[in-house]
Amino acid sequence: MPTQWVDWSKTTRSQDYRGSGSFATFLIIGPVCFALGILFASFPYDFPLLWTSDPIPPPFLDHLETHLRLMHQSPPLIARMLHIIVFVGFLGFFIKLFRPSEANILFDGGSLMLYVIGAGVYLSNIVKGMRAVSQPGGLAAAEAAAAAAGGAAPSSHVGPVSGAVMLGREDSLRVLSASHVILALVLVGVLVLQAGQWYAERKEADEVAQLDREAADRKGAAGAGKKKL
Repeated sequence: MPTQWVDWSKTTRSQDYRGSGSFATFLIIGPVCFALGILFASFPYDFPLLWTSDPIPPPFLDHLETHLRLMHQSPPLIARMLHIIVFVGFLGFFIKLFRPSEANILFDGGSLMLYVIGAGVYLSNIVKGMRAVSQPGGLAAAEAAAAAAGGAAPSSHVGPVSGAVMLGREDSLRVLSASHVILALVLVGVLVLQAGQWYAERKEADEVAQLDREAADRKGAAGAGKKKL
C-alpha cells in the first residue's frame, strides 16, 4: 500500500524510527501531564457538581465563579504560556509523524486525534464558559436578567420561535465541569496510547531477542554436530 507520506519499510528497529523513547514522546507527554495537573486542581470544584446529590449551596457557586474568573482574567502571560505548552504537544506529534512508520500511524495518529479533540473541547466549551463567568455580574446576573426579561426558569426555552435555551447558573457550571472531565478522559487516552506504543515496542524487542537466541542455539548445535562428524 504505497503512500507518499508513510514509510512502510520503516520498523521499530530502524535507526530513524521515532518511538516511545524519542525526545518527541516527551514533548507530547509533558504538555498532557501539565494539562491534567490543571484539571486536577479544578476537581474539588467539579466533584460536588457532578457526583453528589446534595444541594449545592450558593456560596459554593460564588467561590467557583471567583476561581474561574481569576483564571480567565489572569495576566496575558499566563494564557500565552499555556498556549505555548499546548503547541509543544503538537510539535511532538508533527515530529513523530514525519515520514511515519506503521506503528507511528496507529499509536501517534490516534493520539493526535484525541489531542485535537481535547483542544476542541477546551476552545469550544471551557473557554466559552469562562468568558461567560467573567461577564459583569457573572452567571447569576445573566440568569436574573433572562428571568426578568422573559420570566424564564433555569434551563427553559427563551423566545417562542428561536428555540434558544438559557441554562441556569448551576447547570452552566455543571456543563463546564463536565467539559473538564471529558478533557481529562481524552488526555488520559493520549497517555494510554503512548504507553501502548511503549509496550508494543518492548514485546516486539523481546520476540526478536527470543528468535535471535533460538537461531544462535540452532547454529551452535549445528556446529557441534559437524565437529563430532
